[in-house]
Amino acid sequence: MTPQSAAAVESLLAFWAEAGVDAMLLDAPIDRIEAGKFVAPKPVEKKPLAVAPQRAPANAGPDVSSAIAQAQALAAACQDLEALKAAISSFDGCPLKFEGAARQAVFARGASDAPLVVIGEGPGAEEDARGEPFVGRAGQLLDRMLAAAGLTDRVFITNTVFWRPPGNRTPTPAEQAVCAPFLERAIQLVRPKMLLLVGGPSTKSLLKKEEGILSLRGRWFEWRSADGALELPALPTLHPAFLLRQPAAKKKAWSDLLTLTERLDRPQRGE
Repeated sequence: MTPQSAAAVESLLAFWAEAGVDAMLLDAPIDRIEAGKFVAPKPVEKKPLAVAPQRAPANAGPDVSSAIAQAQALAAACQDLEALKAAISSFDGCPLKFEGAARQAVFARGASDAPLVVIGEGPGAEEDARGEPFVGRAGQLLDRMLAAAGLTDRVFITNTVFWRPPGNRTPTPAEQAVCAPFLERAIQLVRPKMLLLVGGPSTKSLLKKEEGILSLRGRWFEWRSADGALELPALPTLHPAFLLRQPAAKKKAWSDLLTLTERLDRPQRGE
């Protein structure tokens, strides 16, 4: 095609486009309906697949119900905190003992007859190394806050689980449930006047609440033991690790501590 004929064709196409032509017809018609017909293939008969027997995964954890029953029996037999600490160390029913903990169980620290039990989430790396709860940066902040509120020698500090979760993740409800009999027995042996629940995981575990810690903090609730024999006032507050990330929230935690100390020091009937 010469340049002149190409220019003529281009000019003609432009003319047709401006005239509204948007399709081209062939010289011979085509039956599109007939052309679209096809013969469907016969369905292939499928044979049922053989189902292999299911096996429990190799890393399946212990049965939770039996682990809880074992923990309940061990905890009930303990007549003092030293025996309870030994029972926790020998207990193999919590998978965290073999997943996250590098060294040892982390039970508690503080006064054995404290009027206040402080309950956090779970131990971290420094706690795992030293065998005591709240000894890292968050724990140091907690100690300063307790000291400022005049509570230094009036607290017993522990966690909902006694072994470090892998990567410092939040302990699962199942892990907390397995450790709950030991925690409850510790509360019974200390015989405090009230509980301070530090952070969302401990608050949700002990109070069976679904709300977030920001809506629960600063409000009084009643904690009740599994058998219903013991009932104590419990105050949720923000975790010091959260306060290290959000310093502006410290005033809320301080307000919670003031609320707690006021009630803790309030004269009881008969005093």
